[in-house]
Formats: sequence, C-alpha cells, structure tokens
Amino acid sequence: MHRLLLLGTGGIAGHHVGEFADIPECKIVACVDLLPGRAERFAAANGIASHFESLEAAIDWGQFDGAINATPDGVHMPTTLALIGAGKHVFCEKPLAPSHADALAMTEAAEQASLINMVNLTYRNSPALQKARAMVEAGEIGALRHVEAAYRQSWLVSKAWGDAMVEPQWLWRQSIAHGSTGVLGDVGIHILDFASYGAADDIVSLHADLVTVLKVEGNRIGDYVLDANDSFAMSGRLRGGALVTVLATRFATGHANDLTLSLHGTRGALKVETDGHVSRLSACLGKDIDKNRWRKVETPALERNARRFADALTSGVNGDPSFRRAADIQKLIDASFASAASGCGVTVPHTGS
Repeated sequence: MHRLLLLGTGGIAGHHVGEFADIPECKIVACVDLLPGRAERFAAANGIASHFESLEAAIDWGQFDGAINATPDGVHMPTTLALIGAGKHVFCEKPLAPSHADALAMTEAAEQASLINMVNLTYRNSPALQKARAMVEAGEIGALRHVEAAYRQSWLVSKAWGDAMVEPQWLWRQSIAHGSTGVLGDVGIHILDFASYGAADDIVSLHADLVTVLKVEGNRIGDYVLDANDSFAMSGRLRGGALVTVLATRFATGHANDLTLSLHGTRGALKVETDGHVSRLSACLGKDIDKNRWRKVETPALERNARRFADALTSGVNGDPSFRRAADIQKLIDASFASAASGCGVTVPHTGS
C-alpha cells in the first residue's frame, strides 16, 4: 500500500481524493493545511486518519511514502523541495513553478534523489488526445504541416462559475501582486502541453502577444490591481517544421472551459475537443480528404494521471507527465513572456523530457 499525504485542502483537493479513491494500491493517510481547523474538517469529511497544520509537522510524523501537492502555485517550489529533502515522492499540481529556472531546480532535485516525480496535467486524461498522438506517431495523417490549439474560457464575462469582479478566487487570478501570471501562466501550461503532446513534437521557436483588458476604471478592485494578462496568442514552429498557433483567453463568451486541437497533415487531419470531462476525436482520412468529410474516431479508455503515478510508485520507474516535461513547458511560457515584452520572436532551446 502506498501511503499518501495530501498537501493543501482547497478546491482541487476533493478532485484528488476522488481520483485516488479508485486506486486500491494507494491510500491518503493524512492531509495538511495552514489555516487553523481546515485540515481537521477536511480529514473528518473525507475519512482521512491524520491531519496537520504545517508541512514540517507532517514530515516530522513521516508515516507516508509520497505526497499530492495541491498547494497554491506560488508555494509549489518550497513545499516540493521540502518533501524531496525528506525522501518523499511527489505528484504536484501545475504549474510546477513560476519560472523555468525554478522548475528545473525542482526537477534536478527529484531526479538526483531518484524519487518519482509527476505533474498533474489534467488534460492528459483525455482519451481523444492520447489516441490522436498515437495516430500522429503511427504516420496516419502523414507529415504535420499545421497545428492549431485553443483554450477558451469565459469567466470574465460569464457568471457561470461566479462573479469575477467580486469573488477572491477570481480576483487573485487577475492580479500579479497576488501571485497570478495571467491566463498564460494559469492555463498556458495546459494548452502548450496539449498542442505539443498531441503533435508528438516540440515547439522550438515562437512569437507571442499578451493582452490585459481594462475592466473597471483604474483596473483596480479593492486590494486587487487587475494587471495580469487575460488573453494570449502565439505562433511558432515545431521541430519538424510545421506551423503551430496557440491561444488562450478568459473572454471567449459562450465557452465555459473548452480545449481544441487541430492537426493537419499531408495524408489527413485530426480534431480533438474536450471540456475536461468529455472528449471527442474526429478524423478526415483517405477518400474523405477529397470531400472534406470528418468522421468520429472511437477512443479507448486510458489510465489517468493518478493511476500512472501509482504505477510509477509500484515499479520505481518515473511516469509521464514528469517534472522535466513541466519544466520544458515552463520554458515555453517564459519565452512567451519574453517575446511579448520585446515584440520579437524567440528561439526555445530544448533539453528533452
């Protein structure tokens, strides 16, 4: 039995409880939260035996093999490094760190300690994405020529998830001083991984633009200065030469949480669509190319990230997506910020994941 510590009991914590509840080899044996009483309440509500109000106390206790790091983005690095220092395997929420340098430091620490390290890039759980990648790798659509990826959310115009101009959970995401790096840092890691993983290729150069929209007079609500980017667009090249375009926005009216990926090749094309729950794969292949006709592709069930983490713990062989993969994507995010600031294109050195 792999004993797991759940670090952080915020909104995403319930998702992890559900995911690991379906894995008989794993058991969440304790949870941690700094807010007084919060870990105790979460433990009681979810049948978790032990709870702590500091990571230090949990590490001193030590009766766990690995940890699920569900803390806020800004503290992923110090908490993960503390866990690695204690010899614990880590399944970390995205983004791994706010910069490539920090993400790489975390990666190297985990690798040098020979610990299992994975990042919960949730859209890897899409059967349509996994099937599309397999078809690309098998050459079913020929050589890639053009790739388009988009992540569309609408919470800056829709109140389906709450009021973005009132509720702290949305206000902080618009404020750099409160730890936000905007839509690029928040969901950019998802769509950049979605695009390059689905294409089975790496983005090696890019030109990016960022937009921050004036939402209220002075772009400030109370303590929140609304200065983080709201929309991101990028064009680039894959190592194989294909053009890739990627966008992410919080102003996509009519889209709650939609990801799309189109892969156009010399012998066919694929289209992946998901809202994080349901995913679809369509293909235009063979004689359908001449009629521009698309057909649904059946996608088999797959092992989800939590399952792959459990398998890695059992085998001792690291799983995917790894810390190194997340660090490579963070390099693209850093390059996009640099490109937007300079107005120039950026070459992205790749070390391999």
